[in-house]
Amino acid sequence: MSSNIITVTDASFEADVLQSSQAVLVDFWAPWCMPCKMLAPLLADLAEEFHDTLRIAKVNADENKQHMEKYSVRGLPSILLFVDGVERARLVGMQSKTRLVTFIEDQLEL
Repeated sequence: MSSNIITVTDASFEADVLQSSQAVLVDFWAPWCMPCKMLAPLLADLAEEFHDTLRIAKVNADENKQHMEKYSVRGLPSILLFVDGVERARLVGMQSKTRLVTFIEDQLEL
C-alpha cells in the first residue's frame, strides 16, 4: 500500500477525514470484495498522482460499521470524497482509473 494511503477506523474517522486540511477520498472496502481488490492498485496510483491535493483513506467495512451507517454506504467498494469535513460526492462499484481521475479533478476543480 502506498505511504500516501492511510487506514482509518471508526475511532480515527473524525480526526483523519473530517478534520483534515486536505480533501480526503475515502474507500469503503472489504477483504472478501473482489472489485475492492481490483480498485486497490488504482487508488495507490492516485495517491501518488494527487499527493499534494488529496489524502486517500481506506476503511474496512467489516470492522468499521459506524461510518458505513452514518453515510448510508450500501455497496462496496464505495468511494466518498470529503472536502472540509463534508461529503462532496461519491462513486459506488469498480471504477476505471480514467473515471477516478475525472471524478477527482471535477470535484476539486483541478
